[in-house]
Amino acid sequence: MNHLGPIFRALLRNKVGAVLIALQVAVTMTIVVNAIHLISSRSDLIARDSGLDESNQFYITTIGYDQNYDARYVTDTDLDSLRQLPGVVDAVQINALPMSNSGSSTTIKNAAGEDAGDAGAALYYVDDHALNTMGIELLAGENFNATDITWREMNKGTMPQKIMITATLAQSLFPDLEPEQVVDKTLFNGDDEPMTVIGVIKQLHAPWVGWGNIEHAMLVPQKSDSVYAHYLVRTEPGQRATVMPEALAKIEQRDVGRMVLEHDTMTQVRADSYRNDTALQSILWAIIVTLMLITALGIVGLISFTINRRRRQIGTRRALGASRGDIMSYFLTENLLITLTGVVIGGMGSVGLNIVLVNNFDLPRLDYIYLPIAMVCLVVVGLAAVFGPALRAAHISPATATRNI
Repeated sequence: MNHLGPIFRALLRNKVGAVLIALQVAVTMTIVVNAIHLISSRSDLIARDSGLDESNQFYITTIGYDQNYDARYVTDTDLDSLRQLPGVVDAVQINALPMSNSGSSTTIKNAAGEDAGDAGAALYYVDDHALNTMGIELLAGENFNATDITWREMNKGTMPQKIMITATLAQSLFPDLEPEQVVDKTLFNGDDEPMTVIGVIKQLHAPWVGWGNIEHAMLVPQKSDSVYAHYLVRTEPGQRATVMPEALAKIEQRDVGRMVLEHDTMTQVRADSYRNDTALQSILWAIIVTLMLITALGIVGLISFTINRRRRQIGTRRALGASRGDIMSYFLTENLLITLTGVVIGGMGSVGLNIVLVNNFDLPRLDYIYLPIAMVCLVVVGLAAVFGPALRAAHISPATATRNI
């Protein structure tokens, strides 16, 4: 504490360098805090539960090319073949894959007419094996029966009378009811065609990971009468790596006038869909590391310059009895004061920048726990940066005081 008076006087005589370092620390903290906040929010986004048993699922996409291609026959026999494979829990034909960023949607209303409450919903055309294949939990109601399943012909949009919806979609359409109470309710599509909710499922993601209503999904008891087919397969735990090539071979060996377009795991589907988010995280980490290094180098440069200018003063203090520890303590304390000033300004800047981001880019509000964490990190970086120059200063000989510099 006995260093504070001389430190303040020295800083007042050399204000420019101290102000520049404090501003650099403030800018670094402002950017770092919001960058870490964005990284954390992206991590939460990427880790969202899709409702699927992703670690045990894969898909195979095929297309028929023969002019006599019988989509219904091929689909039914493919599914029978896949379901009989050892290690397979179940399989289903589905029009779109969750998190694939490609699919179908519609508007669902809670009553007929133009004034009814409505919500957008992703459409999954499936059969009675969907819940078991996807690993979805049925909260209330019942699953489709085999007799409920119909064929959906290409370019024909007739909706069936029975559907299942997610709990989130149920709450959006009937905010005053519990999701379980929506069972047996009648919903309507844009053409006011009625559909009865026979089941409410706990959770299922829509195909579009950037959609604000990603939990709005609806299961429709229809199989697609199309040359394109997505087969979603669920395996016993730990069996996916073994079953997947066997299933692919089973599909490819059938001479029915079609070919396999692609196949992959649902784990990879998630990784591909969130690739931009993971890339953004990497960029932000690179920015954080770069800013920290620049700040550290700036502190090293300023302190080194200051020490070179004060070599005679340091030598005089050493000649008057100051120990090496006193010299190091002086510069460490000086840097600590500058850094603390910077992080306080940076804390206010962090909040201000977050307000701008929230208002203009609809980003989440800052979690204030990042402020003290960033402050501690920058203080540690500042002290680490000044340690080397301070150590060199402590080794300046008392004889330096008598030299002409």
